[in-house]
Amino acid sequence: MAATLDLAGDPVDLTTALVNVPSVSGTEAELAEAVESALREQAGHLEIIRSGNAVLARTRLGRPSRVVLAGHLDTVPINGNLPAKRTGEGDDEILHGCGSVDMKGGDAVLLHLAATVTAPTHDLTFVFYDCEELDAVRNGLGRIERELPEWLAGDLAVVCEPSNGVIEAGCQGTMRVELRTTGKRAHTARAWMGINAIHALGGALLRLQEYQARTVEIDGCLYREGLQAVGVSGGVQGNVVPDEAVLAVNYRFAPDRSAEQAEEHLRQVFAGYALTVVDLAVGAMPGLSAPAAQQLVAAAGGPPMAKLGWTDVARFAAAGLPAVNFGPGDPTLAHTREEHVPVAQIRRCADVLSRFLSGGSP
Repeated sequence: MAATLDLAGDPVDLTTALVNVPSVSGTEAELAEAVESALREQAGHLEIIRSGNAVLARTRLGRPSRVVLAGHLDTVPINGNLPAKRTGEGDDEILHGCGSVDMKGGDAVLLHLAATVTAPTHDLTFVFYDCEELDAVRNGLGRIERELPEWLAGDLAVVCEPSNGVIEAGCQGTMRVELRTTGKRAHTARAWMGINAIHALGGALLRLQEYQARTVEIDGCLYREGLQAVGVSGGVQGNVVPDEAVLAVNYRFAPDRSAEQAEEHLRQVFAGYALTVVDLAVGAMPGLSAPAAQQLVAAAGGPPMAKLGWTDVARFAAAGLPAVNFGPGDPTLAHTREEHVPVAQIRRCADVLSRFLSGGSP
């Protein structure tokens, strides 16, 4: 039997209820059923459909613009951090539990808005999707984009990933490459007869150590790039000079660089090495010049910040929608056993988005 969710009540209580329905990636069915049932029973003004373990809802009011609001229902594996618990009082109260940060606090805000903002100044589309925490090919947002692209059309996308309750614009791109070296096997007692492939990585490691990463300002947001070795493999056994070695490197690049430019940059940095791109996700520009984005920034108050990391805003940006991250919780706590969110942030995010969508003043 699906859990009962009170969408119009306190979004903190709603977050607690969501956290208490386990939804590790690939097992979101129970939570998706609860979300769908609650929307059908408590948000009759919305058109609602189901796509696998994703639930989509939208208005059709003929407004001149449409805002897409998205959140994923899945979490990383539970790590002794269920059921949810609340500690502290008043403004210092904290909600603990798996998914409280990433991102059931954001989901609760969106569900609360879906039920309570019935006369928005923009048409609204709500997307609650599955499998975000898995490989990109399984991401439910990608499936929706392929099968129901009209449901992702709009003028602004807001992804309620944790952002400490501030607007985080765009996102970095990420590229992972492998540098492969080859050598010649020999007995280590006669090492001069071989060529050590692991030693051949020394130059690449020195380049990484000396690398000066860019800091790029775009629309007033500072994106800090990073280039790091994230893995080394090689070796045959303890008495053999290795004839092959692989260095894995991750590059986080500002959204002013395309995938082709990012790859070319790494080929210049590691000139002389055999380089293979093994993983890639382009970033997203801030998109803060869009009228709807400016209205959201005004409602949130304070300057927007760059998103240091990759999120699904990039999928929306690639489809032509300006996109921002805005949700409760500290992203550095995501995926940790200590995951917790200040309840004041949940309520503030709900208030900001409600005012933005309703055309209210900050």
